[in-house]
Parts: sequence; structure tokens; C-alpha cells
Amino acid sequence: MRAFTDDRTEDTEDELWVCEHPPVYTLGQAGRESHIHNPADIPVVKSDRGGQVTYHGPGQVVVYTLVSLRRAGFGIREMVERLENSVIALLKTYDVMAVNRRDAPGVYVNDAKIAALGLRVRRGSTYHGLALNINPDLAPFSGIDPCGFANLAVTSTEKLGIESAKAQIVEQLILELHKQLAAPAMANSTHS
Repeated sequence: MRAFTDDRTEDTEDELWVCEHPPVYTLGQAGRESHIHNPADIPVVKSDRGGQVTYHGPGQVVVYTLVSLRRAGFGIREMVERLENSVIALLKTYDVMAVNRRDAPGVYVNDAKIAALGLRVRRGSTYHGLALNINPDLAPFSGIDPCGFANLAVTSTEKLGIESAKAQIVEQLILELHKQLAAPAMANSTHS
């Protein structure tokens, strides 16, 4: 991602990279190791993204958003909102009401976090992105203060009763991301 961002020109098209990771805790630039309580045998990797600590693992889709903010015409705050709105729109298609929070970026359902965000801006472009819990083992989240918040509940689409296949949910998420990232700049913030 860093190499892609460093090598891109004004003409380089934006990209979304979709993957799943083996079990790993990532500690963002502002991350404090005091938020990691019991990593067990899960490795901890320092990352240059924003945010604190989170868990990545099988069953969680990670979408790296390599987007030129200059060309898009909006800033980092709006980029975060657009990523959050993509997940909110996806969940709404399953009649699940989700919200974002100004004090804690990400997406929440009944105060439980279902999607985490962590970005980095370099040379006017973003990298890193969002992680959506589809059907991961949620137990590793108990070894940390997710995103720096003690006792923050974490959920997944599976736990919410969404029975669609992972591939279908990922496809829907990518479509929502394309819609959000292609839309004109927003006039007002949508954070609750």
C-alpha cells in the first residue's frame, strides 16, 4: 500500500484491495500497548494507520482503500464518513440499523462495533481502510480494548442473524463503497 501510494501519479486510478488476514492484532500509530491485555499466541504488529488496537482474522473482510482525496474533492473526515456510510447502507439492506459515532470512528449496532476503520493519508491519498466482521471468532477481541475502549462489545453479521454468504456480503460492500466514493462531496457531516 505504501509503495502504491508513493508511486501513484495524478492519473493513477483509485483501488480497493479486499482480503482476510490470519489472526493478528494491529496497533495503530497512536496505539498504546496498555490496550493489549492478553494476546495469547496472536502476533502484535505495529501499523502506520490511525487508531488504536484491533484484531484481524479469518471471517473478517478487510478493504484497503487507496483513494486520491485530491481528485475526490473531499478530506479525511468525509472519507471516514463515506466508509462508515457504506457499511451502514449495507446493513440497512438486511433491516439492521447501524450508526457511526463522532467520538469513535467505526460502525455500531446496539453499541457493539461491527466495523473498524483506520486510515493513513500520504501525498494526498489514503491507504489502509476498514474491517467488517462477517463471521470471525470474536473471542480474540476480549484480549484487547478494541479501538482503545475498555469493554467495548464487538459483533458480526453472523451474530446479527444475517445468513447471506460471505462472498455476497463482500460484493454488496464493494458496491456500496463504489457508490459512496463516487458521490459528490457532502455539504454537512453525517456523524451522530
